[in-house]
Amino acid sequence: MEKKISFCIACYNEVNNVEELVKRIEAVMEKESYRYEIVFSDNASEDGTQDVLRRLASEDKRIKVIINNRNYGPRKSPRNAMRHCTGEVVIALASDLQDPPELIPEFLRAWEEGYLLVYGQKTASEEGVVKYKLRDLYYNIINMFSPIPQYKHISGICLHDRKVLKEMLESDPDISFRTLIAEMGYPVKLIPYKQNKRKSGKSSYNIGRYFDYALDTLVSTSTAPLRTVTVMGCLMSMICFLIGIVYLILKLIYWNRFSAGTAPMLIGIFFIGSVQILFIGLVGEYVGTILKRVTKQLPVIEKELINFDEDDIQRQ
Repeated sequence: MEKKISFCIACYNEVNNVEELVKRIEAVMEKESYRYEIVFSDNASEDGTQDVLRRLASEDKRIKVIINNRNYGPRKSPRNAMRHCTGEVVIALASDLQDPPELIPEFLRAWEEGYLLVYGQKTASEEGVVKYKLRDLYYNIINMFSPIPQYKHISGICLHDRKVLKEMLESDPDISFRTLIAEMGYPVKLIPYKQNKRKSGKSSYNIGRYFDYALDTLVSTSTAPLRTVTVMGCLMSMICFLIGIVYLILKLIYWNRFSAGTAPMLIGIFFIGSVQILFIGLVGEYVGTILKRVTKQLPVIEKELINFDEDDIQRQ
């Protein structure tokens, strides 16, 4: 029997993109000798995306749709959808068409060669030089602190063999797959490509959410920042102590001529205060991460399932 490929696509307000994405996947898979299914996970879209998905699903039973109760974001939603996938491998795709589906044959060839994990790696991007360079800086910082080398510029298009995917889905839901693949140690095949501009619509990811994701990744991959804070705190304490001793000696030697003044004291107080706030904020990030992991979180609540049979639902 032909092996089956599952495509997992999370979407939110992608009314002008999902139909083209389906057509391009179908065009690619017509040339392949695999059975396939396309599993959409809609995060409570408000622009008509759900209507398009319902129509596509009614025309082709291989297209399956999960409509979520709310927007669960780009991390929880795909994880939940992958539990519904029934293929030997699962290929994740972004719904904004920035990652071209025409790369799929390269991913399948790599899987046929024996790779259990295949990821797209951006060598350039039409999103802009500044944003690409900021991403590069982000990866450099993560690698500087992480004890395990992380893969740079890997994107949303990726292939997971069923064996590895099962292990990944059993991991902490707050850890991204991009971090997990380095942690697991499996050989990863990287497919280089140039990322396109978003085809239509506007990304729900703004600078704040990117910054939040960067901090989450940093505290999830390493405790080195905490050690750095401890070392810096010790060094600064020693420096402040030495400066205080120097001021005391100068005052004792030149009692009538040396005026310590208030400026050095105020500068020192504000400097130490700002550093303390920074350090407390960093420790707070770790405490927040711990809180999220020890607090039992609700799973993704599904409002509607389309084209799933009972076996598919019970399998998850």
